[in-house]
Amino acid sequence: MQIEQLKQLVVEALEDIKALDIKVLDVQGLTSVTDYMIIATGTSNRHVKSLADNLLEKAVKQKIKPLGMEGQQEGDWVLVDLGDVVAHIMQPDVRAFYNLEKLWDRELIESIRQKRSERS
Repeated sequence: MQIEQLKQLVVEALEDIKALDIKVLDVQGLTSVTDYMIIATGTSNRHVKSLADNLLEKAVKQKIKPLGMEGQQEGDWVLVDLGDVVAHIMQPDVRAFYNLEKLWDRELIESIRQKRSERS
């Protein structure tokens, strides 16, 4: 499956179960772990688990074998690793605390890199 199709599959699987505030982050060149991170919010631990389960089910139906899934026991933050796309499904307080959107903000990272190169 092409990466654009994989991103669409993840977004649609999350939308199916009413995920909130879905964001797609292009992290190519910022990390070697994945190309895209998709972040979504669930309203409760049950909702977060349902979102992750639905994503897993949709991926398996498309013959995509997840590389890993973490956090499904607790349901505060579930990570679903599909290789080129990693989904982070979080409860609102966890998402606000870790603020992955800021951590992986391309403009901020480039600004930091620029300042470091100016110092050297």
